Amino acid sequence: MLKRYSILKNQFIGFCLMSFLMSLPTIVSASSVELGEQLVKDQCSTCHKFKGQSESRFKIKGPDLMWGGSKFKRPWLIDWLRGKEPNLYQEGYRWDVEQKPQPHVILSEEGANAVADYFEKHLMGFRVKKDAIDLSHFTELQAGFGRQIFIDHSCTGCHQIMDDGQKMGGPQSTTFFNSGKRLKKDWILRFNAMPPDFVPHSGEFVADVSELGLHYVTGFLATEGDDSFKFYEPWTSQHFKNADTKRGRTIYKEYCSQCHGAKGDGDGPAASGLEPKPAIHAKMAMDQFPLDYLYNVVYYGGKAVGKSPYMPYWGLTIGEQGVADVIAFMQDEFKGDSGASSGATAVAQKASGKCPEKRTTKKVSFKYSNKKNPLKPNASNLKAGETLYQKSAKPMNCQLCHGKNGNGKGPGGAGINPAPRNFTCSSTIKDVSDGQMFGIIKEGSPGTAMPAFKNLKDKQVWQMIHYIRQFSQ
Repeated sequence: MLKRYSILKNQFIGFCLMSFLMSLPTIVSASSVELGEQLVKDQCSTCHKFKGQSESRFKIKGPDLMWGGSKFKRPWLIDWLRGKEPNLYQEGYRWDVEQKPQPHVILSEEGANAVADYFEKHLMGFRVKKDAIDLSHFTELQAGFGRQIFIDHSCTGCHQIMDDGQKMGGPQSTTFFNSGKRLKKDWILRFNAMPPDFVPHSGEFVADVSELGLHYVTGFLATEGDDSFKFYEPWTSQHFKNADTKRGRTIYKEYCSQCHGAKGDGDGPAASGLEPKPAIHAKMAMDQFPLDYLYNVVYYGGKAVGKSPYMPYWGLTIGEQGVADVIAFMQDEFKGDSGASSGATAVAQKASGKCPEKRTTKKVSFKYSNKKNPLKPNASNLKAGETLYQKSAKPMNCQLCHGKNGNGKGPGGAGINPAPRNFTCSSTIKDVSDGQMFGIIKEGSPGTAMPAFKNLKDKQVWQMIHYIRQFSQ
């Protein structure tokens, strides 16, 4: 009897212990919510607003957080509360009172998590619709469009972004360095649509952008600095796997031939009035062009990749499948010199382009003209320049038009008028200053097919210039 009692007693103790352990998450969760609520009440609310109506920044001490749960990504919020993130307001939130950033209260890891829990449970903005924007098909080029819209609409007048490692813009309001790590996409979309809804009479600006433009600029801010975001690559999609050259031939006739000609000879009815002239596809090895470049120039137009603005953006007209089909047709139809014998091809590759080149290009702006190459032409910089020139520069590598040997006879250059520069011609290249070459690479060359390489960092451009100059030495 005693033995049975002992067994029952042990079973009862075990059951109680298990019940207690199972109840721990609920207890911890409740405790976390209570702690978060207490911290918000005792510390956060001394500066921030958590209830009521939106107010001007000139009536409160710190940013309004009534919708903080919809606004901030949890990992960033916790790091911010623990003092691991830099100040967002370089001139101070209330710059009318004191123009220097104020230190923020630093919480323990437990406290920061508790406040984050409170935000997620109690501070979800009613204006912010969940999954209002879909970025699953957002591309790197679209992020570039959004960045340009942000600049063109004077957003950098108050907000700073990074430009080639340097701060760009005014520091009056919150910075957007690594904004993709901090802000939720749906919040950004709703705020961008009408900022005064959240901070009325506070100097916030309403930009005149289209729905598509709003999508681009929101995507830019939602991905900026977020290394975990994977940009969509349309040229890897099912549309390209299903591409049909017959359909592409029809599309080429209906849309492309009006400029590029029925057989790709650049003699369409619109060509006579265009300068620069349409590319002569029949002379170009289209199968050697990078697929991402062809997609971007057809879908988004010439201007999107720094080429002629006469080339329209056809994506909205012919759709994703139409773009894939017409690219498949062009790559199958136009081979340039690649169909010649290997011996003839080899001779063509070695042959030097025209020298001296008598044409001139437009002088670059003053901000580039007096620049000198700050790098030494050492092995490391020459190797980096070679990699960019031959393989990795975007929107396309340089050898595609200028040739692997720099002679202006690349597989994509034969159909371009004027022809690509011949870098082996020392009598011409020696008179092109570092600043002129830098500006042309960065901004492109009007009246030619030379695109802008705005995404290259300054150091990369200088490395490439060193590599280009060695062709004529």
